[in-house]
Parts: sequence; C-alpha cells; structure tokens
Amino acid sequence: MSHYQFIAAPFSLYSGKARGYLRWKNVPYLEVLSTREVYEQEVMPRLGYGMVPIIITPQNETVQDTTDIIDYFEAKLPGPGVYPAGPVQKLAALILELFGDEWLLITAMHYRWAYNEDFAYQEFGNTGFPHLPAEERYALGKKAAENFKGSLPFLGITPKSIPAIEKVYEEFLRAFDAHLAAHPFLFGSRPSIGDFGFLGPLYAHNYRDPESGKIMERVAPRVADWARRTHAPQQALSGEFLGEDQVPATLEPLLAIFAREHLPVLQDSIADLQKWVADNPGQSELPRITGFHKYKVGGVEDDRAVFPYPLWMLQRVLDHYAGLEGDDKAAADALLARIGASALSDMSITPRLKRENFKLVLA
Repeated sequence: MSHYQFIAAPFSLYSGKARGYLRWKNVPYLEVLSTREVYEQEVMPRLGYGMVPIIITPQNETVQDTTDIIDYFEAKLPGPGVYPAGPVQKLAALILELFGDEWLLITAMHYRWAYNEDFAYQEFGNTGFPHLPAEERYALGKKAAENFKGSLPFLGITPKSIPAIEKVYEEFLRAFDAHLAAHPFLFGSRPSIGDFGFLGPLYAHNYRDPESGKIMERVAPRVADWARRTHAPQQALSGEFLGEDQVPATLEPLLAIFAREHLPVLQDSIADLQKWVADNPGQSELPRITGFHKYKVGGVEDDRAVFPYPLWMLQRVLDHYAGLEGDDKAAADALLARIGASALSDMSITPRLKRENFKLVLA
C-alpha cells in the first residue's frame, strides 16, 4: 500500500477537520467510508473502541485523533505547514484550535439535533449501512444516533441554555465574518491549525447540515465561503501567514469569546481533574467524564459534565506559552490581557496528561 487510508464519515465533525488538512497538505490518501463492517473489522481492533477518523499508514500503523494526525504529517511531509512560526501567532492559533475543537462542539451538536435531526439520522444510516434501502438505512441510522443525541445534556445543551448558545454562536459568526472581510483565513492567506480547529464544527456540522447551513449563509456568508474553501482547498500548500508575527485586531473579538465562554470551563476542568486524581489513587487512565459542574454560556448558568480531554489540548497552549521569553512573552501577555485571558499565564495542568495507546492517561 503506497497511500494512506483515511477512515472517516462525511457527517463526522472531526473527519471534516482532518479531511480539510489532508487535502491542503496534499497527502496521498484514499478515504474509506466508516461503515458498520469497517468499524468492526478495522476501527475496533485497532483502537479498542469506535472512533473516527483514523489514518492507517502504508506501514500499517494507526494514527488517531485529529491533532495527532495533523502533527504526524507536519513532521513527516515537507513543504509549508499549518503552525505559524511567529510565537504570538502560534499561541493564538493553538488557542483557536482548542476553542474550535471543544467549545464550538457545543454549537455543532445543538444545531444538528435541533435543526437537522432527520437529515442526521439518514446520514448515520447512509454511512453505516450504505447497501440497504433508504428506509432501512434511516431506521438503523436513527438507532445508531441515539447515543449522540443523548449526549446533549452532558454538553450543557438544555432548553435553559439553548437561547444563550444560539446568541453566542451568532455573535461568533458575525465576528468571524468581519475578520474574513479582511483576511482569507485566520492569520493571512494560508490556513493555520486554528482554521482546521474551526473547520470540523463549522463545516461538517453547521455548514453541511442543511438547516444550520442556511443560518450560516444568512448570518455570516463569508464564513460559509471559508468553510467551502478550507474543506476543499483550490491550491494545496499555498498561502502565507501575516508578517511580523501579527495577530490581526479583527481576531481579538473571537479570542475574547474564548476567554469569556470557554476559559472558565477549562479552569473548572483543571480543578476537577485534581479532585479525580485524589479520589482515584493508583489509576492512570482517565474516564471520558470526571465529574459535573455549573457552567455559564452567554451569562446563563446550567449544568454540564467535565471532560478531561480538552485539558490535553490546553496543555499544548500552556507549553507553548511557557517557552516564550523576552519581547515574545511581553507581546503574548499583552494579547492575553486585551482579550481577557491573562489567567492563562498562571495556569498549569497538574498532573500532566498524555495520549498513550489511543487513550488519555496521566503522564
């Protein structure tokens, strides 16, 4: 096998993130639809659980998790990359990848199940059981999707929080649309790791799902255009990041939404991780959920599960910040102060986390 296999699904959030990157990076890959048979014969034996996307290399190695997939090819393949060389740009890009992967997930899940439920059932069926008649695909897709729809309260998506989720999402869309009036991507004419963090929720769910796609086209047509361009780039390995380590002022409203909405959740997650470690001595493998907490979205308080995985993503941000010195650190501190995220400068994740054998564990 001279190419990479990319096991994925058209409607999968994280498949959308990875697919856009693979296309831009010009990776020689063959996409394999994640049917029920593929899950049983390839995905489950390799990971021990069901999750897409995954990469199978020509050497029959498995790479799982979109950030690990991107970093694998960034290290392996020559040419332009998606991590800005500028230290402050890179800090902002890592923050926005985290924000896209983990906070925009809330909006992606809400809009799919509030506005596109029947479409989603059919998509689950078309992917899992492509050879069956449409009615059977729909019925089996609905059964397969029950766990995903059932996760909404764990994500903090309830009738109480939904109006605030939609209000903040439309605020985000308008801010991103305004930025795109000046720049094709987040940091210039080349997509960054931050763009691909946004791409999963904004393309695979909120653009591709028909009713939420109409909302995006109405509220933020430039974001819809960005989603199309970033998912199916016309020119692979093209574009440049802005010079002189610029973080455009038009990005600061997006970063401020991260600081206001997402950062407090991450702070609670660190505290909950430490409590879980104290309550579970000798255990190293982390569960998907470590507890529950009160969170706020758009100023509305609701209950939500605490997920430790985002802390592994946050750790990347904090590690990069910790390596800054001199003028670079001063510029980073100034940016964090302007967006209301100065708390990042004093945060640490203890104990540290790592991914091992496709699982999140204590380092």
